[in-house]
Amino acid sequence: CVNDVVCCGAKPLLFLDYIACGKNVPERIADIVKGVSEGCRMAGCALIGGETAEMPGFYPEDEYDLAGFSVGIVKKNKVINGSNIVKGDRLIGLRSSGVHSNGYSLVRKLFGEDKAQLEKYDPRLGARTIDVLLRPTRIYVRSILNLIEKVNVKGIAHITGGGFIENIPRIFPKGIGCEIWMRSYEVPPVFKIMQEKSGISDEQIYNTFNMGIGMVVCVSKRDAEKTMEILRSTGEECCVIGKAIKGSGVKLIK
Repeated sequence: CVNDVVCCGAKPLLFLDYIACGKNVPERIADIVKGVSEGCRMAGCALIGGETAEMPGFYPEDEYDLAGFSVGIVKKNKVINGSNIVKGDRLIGLRSSGVHSNGYSLVRKLFGEDKAQLEKYDPRLGARTIDVLLRPTRIYVRSILNLIEKVNVKGIAHITGGGFIENIPRIFPKGIGCEIWMRSYEVPPVFKIMQEKSGISDEQIYNTFNMGIGMVVCVSKRDAEKTMEILRSTGEECCVIGKAIKGSGVKLIK
């Protein structure tokens, strides 16, 4: 939620959560809220309330549903909407921490739900499979807010469900598309393994997962190096992954 809010240049102010469950187990609910609170701390926003709904008969005892929303604020003349993006502008990708929170129907299908198997060490991943798949989504708020104070950021795309193919074009004005240079960075092993397991095309997998890039910022070519220096100073791993071109949509370049 907060990664979405910051895409228009807004600072997240508050967050509310909603937890629905079959049985209210206080220790479990406390763990969930603790995780939400930590996310709010990382984003610099306040968890001001929420609701816990116990719904036996609707949810099994051991299942729960978690939702939430965030509100942010930005001056009207500071809104980032991509309207001034032009051909030649550079796309800078910020590394993700992993799969983040999208595409898990396919993840479960490909890796299965055998806990013993998931807890085994995978040398290709360099970790237990379950630890890689449950790694929390990276929160980019502080890095992005710091960046937009120092550089003219023209557009920001949070790479969530729909991957590169659906999320990046949302920031472009009419008549602008982009090239993504697939070899500009090393795609994390988990995505390579999933593509091998599924046999899906590059276009399909880049339309499902973040492929190791959780956020994309668009700046002019002359600001690209400065942008990366600022992002790296706040702990982000980043690189130029493509550029804006005349046309529409996303073209994957090998």
